[in-house]
Amino acid sequence: MPNADMKRFAPRDVLIAIALLTRLPVKLADEEFSRGALAAWAYPIAGLAAAFCAALAGSIALWLGVPVNIAALIVIAVQVVVTGAMHEDGLADVADGFWGGWTVERRLEIMKDSRIGTYGVLALGFSLLARFVALSYLMTLGHLWGVLLVAAATSRVPMVALMHWHDNARGNGLSHSVGRPPKEVFGGALIIGLGVAVLCAPWAAIMLFVVLALLTLGCSKIAMNKIGGQTGDVLGATQQISEIAALIVMASLAV
Repeated sequence: MPNADMKRFAPRDVLIAIALLTRLPVKLADEEFSRGALAAWAYPIAGLAAAFCAALAGSIALWLGVPVNIAALIVIAVQVVVTGAMHEDGLADVADGFWGGWTVERRLEIMKDSRIGTYGVLALGFSLLARFVALSYLMTLGHLWGVLLVAAATSRVPMVALMHWHDNARGNGLSHSVGRPPKEVFGGALIIGLGVAVLCAPWAAIMLFVVLALLTLGCSKIAMNKIGGQTGDVLGATQQISEIAALIVMASLAV
């Protein structure tokens, strides 16, 4: 168990979270990553950092007169680049593994394979299309910064929930090395996500968290049934599903 000092929320946790979840240049000493699990409260902030880059790119594109649909495509492309497609990779691996294997061992083996199968291709296609359609619609209504920040922050909260609830199913990999965050850390991530939603999309905040709570429980149950825990791929897939849901909820309630 971490000592009392290690349980405190540290400002450096923000940098650790950004280093873990994005490709933004962050200089940290190796020993600082020992706080991996305790830094999970800052995952929504790492999402905000990625969303800021994407929203800035989208705003510049719109200012230059780029059509809304193309600007939306640019926003998504920047998100993918900034996060290193980490979450998209998790979604594809989970789709291939969960529905391409008949045993826990085989599913984990498929998820570890760098090759992508039909299920993974379809999952990525649906994910990108859903995000593009929802974001394009929101941008035609004049929404960009707020919805991107909300989707990015709230979609990282379910990741922390699954890390807190479940052991790592594989026993190695990034998720295993980060560790299992205590309930205070999950609570911190939840408060940040809820705060961003209330500030940036108050019209959708309640419905947003009801939907995301149900989705988180659903993802949790599926992961337990399929592999008996969580992995980094499961966390990435959960983030993608949650981000899509957040955008759809905000698009549905924005008018």
